[in-house]
Amino acid sequence: MEIRVIKENNIEIAIVNSDEILITDVQSALDFFATVDYETGCSRMIINKSSICKEFFDLSTKIAGEILQKFINYRKKIAIIGDFSIYTSKNLKDFIYECNKGKDIFFVSNEKHAIEKLSMD
Repeated sequence: MEIRVIKENNIEIAIVNSDEILITDVQSALDFFATVDYETGCSRMIINKSSICKEFFDLSTKIAGEILQKFINYRKKIAIIGDFSIYTSKNLKDFIYECNKGKDIFFVSNEKHAIEKLSMD
């Protein structure tokens, strides 16, 4: 896992790159954001969709809700970068739409858009 920190609008954001899956369940999500916070002091982070297990995007597993609730509970903000148009589930599309309307969790297509979302207060 490689972490770099950028500053946008006086807000530090950790950008995480990894060739392996980092988030597979609630505990790995807690470990992920605890590590990022410890190493960078950032509570806002960007991660690629490929670093999250495929089951996350199957809402029937309830993994996404459980994981993202932890981000909210611990006051972490996250932007997940990737191509979400490949998913056909209406429920998932609605879920992504609702997340993107909020202030804490974003599903976006590129790093620039993720930085824009996370650098707003």
